[in-house]
Amino acid sequence: MITEKVLGIGRTEHAVALFGSFDENIKLIEREFGVRITLRGDELRISGDEESVFRAGRTIDALLKLINRGETLSEQNVRYCIAMVKDGSEESLEKLSDDCICITSKGKPIRPKTIGQKKYCKAIAENVITFGVGPAGTGKTYLAVAMAVTAFRSKQVNRIILTRPAVEAGEKLGFLPGDLQSKVDPYLRPLYDALFDMLGAETYQKYVERGNIEVAPLAYMRGRTLDDSFIILDEAQNTTKEQMKMFLTRLGFNSRMVVTGDITQIDLPNGAKSGLKDCLKILKNIDSIAQCRFNEKDVVRHRLVQDIIKAYERSESKHYDR
Repeated sequence: MITEKVLGIGRTEHAVALFGSFDENIKLIEREFGVRITLRGDELRISGDEESVFRAGRTIDALLKLINRGETLSEQNVRYCIAMVKDGSEESLEKLSDDCICITSKGKPIRPKTIGQKKYCKAIAENVITFGVGPAGTGKTYLAVAMAVTAFRSKQVNRIILTRPAVEAGEKLGFLPGDLQSKVDPYLRPLYDALFDMLGAETYQKYVERGNIEVAPLAYMRGRTLDDSFIILDEAQNTTKEQMKMFLTRLGFNSRMVVTGDITQIDLPNGAKSGLKDCLKILKNIDSIAQCRFNEKDVVRHRLVQDIIKAYERSESKHYDR
């Protein structure tokens, strides 16, 4: 049975934002729910079967609320909103726009884009050590850097320390040109990029010269005690058990740690066990240590990244079932 629902848009600019370039947002909603959507004046008409019309209407309501709060719609957040409606939890989307965790050097507000990201930022704010584990593109590193810059700007900490294990992912360090710093810089580039975005290149360089910011390979952490610092260990799936224990025991007074990684992308040689997988079990249920898990719904990169992650998960599931 075909039914129709009418929604009032109100302002023309909201209708333009809702429809998107070449009506791509509305076409996506039509495909996902099997409905037809037309605009007549300031009214939006949705037609189709009753359940599909109901869900499409809830999606559009949620998107209009995001627009009202100043959000710019993209394919990613439209798809995320659709997924949340299908799960019956789109009401929680309203809270996302309230949470500006950092302002970039260009004045852009950084906000969590998914419920998983919101929980992650909340965990970082409330715990001494936070583990962020999940696939590529979920914002684990970027949001951790944003939280570190926020803590530094508010003088909660005196230093930001970013580190990664310099583990080859198919290439060999020895074949790269230059001195040791030149060889490890490519491994630290994602951390530099995030800091440049938050602080600007000049401000970043100033803080590096003062010793307020340090970006270094994990091996440089050995033998140190890190007080009054916000410390981020990225790509932690490529640590050994010994390296992870060494890193975690660097924690000093008035410091905070965030450990990020993707346990499906381990590049350790000779089948060595990941220190991240090991410590997630060992440190489970300890006060002031939080574990946040991301999934493909939290991916904020190109839509194909979500599809690639799901395809690999299906492939691995079939492999384990054999």
